[in-house]
Amino acid sequence: MRFSKAKLEGSYLVDLEPIVDERGFFARAWCQREFAARAAVVELAQVNMAFTRRRGTLRGLHYQEHPFEEAKLVRCIRGAAHVVAVDLRPDSPTYLGWEGVDLTADNRRALYVPQGCAQGYQTLVDDTELLYQMSQFYTPSAARGVRYDDPAFGIEWPLDIAMISKADGSWAPYLATVAVEK
Repeated sequence: MRFSKAKLEGSYLVDLEPIVDERGFFARAWCQREFAARAAVVELAQVNMAFTRRRGTLRGLHYQEHPFEEAKLVRCIRGAAHVVAVDLRPDSPTYLGWEGVDLTADNRRALYVPQGCAQGYQTLVDDTELLYQMSQFYTPSAARGVRYDDPAFGIEWPLDIAMISKADGSWAPYLATVAVEK
C-alpha cells in the first residue's frame, strides 16, 4: 500500500500496490502494521457497506461523539463517489477544514478518516457502493451529524444535490451546536 498524507491532520489517501500477472492482480487493502506506523487507529470493530442508487445523492456528514469516536477507512467498490471529511477536533491544526476526494471502483483508492472527523459523500454515478472499515461499533446514542452546506466549512460539492435524507438535511449549524455544548 502507498500512503499519501491528505489535507486534514492525520488523514491519508491509501493506494493499492497490485501484484499483477495474467490472471489479474492481488493487493493488500489493510495492514495493521502499516497503519500503526502512521499513528492511525488499527482496531477494526465493524465493516459496513452503503449502496446508493441515484447519482447526486448526498449522505452525511456523520460522526460519533466521545467516547465513541470512530476512525474510518472508506473505499468505493462499485461506481464513484466524492467523499468528504471535516475536521471537528478543536485542538487540530486543520480544525473546521475539509477535504474531498473522488473514490472510484476503478482507482481503488481509499480515504483514511481519523477519529474526531465527520464524513459523508455524494455519488457521482448511479448504483454506487462504498465499503467502510470502522474502528468503533455503531452506537446510536452517540451518532451525530453536521450540515452538508454549513457555512462554517464551505464544502464544495461537485454536483447539485439530487437526494438527501430528511435527517441529513436538518442538522443544526455546527458552530451553534458547539456553543450550546459549552
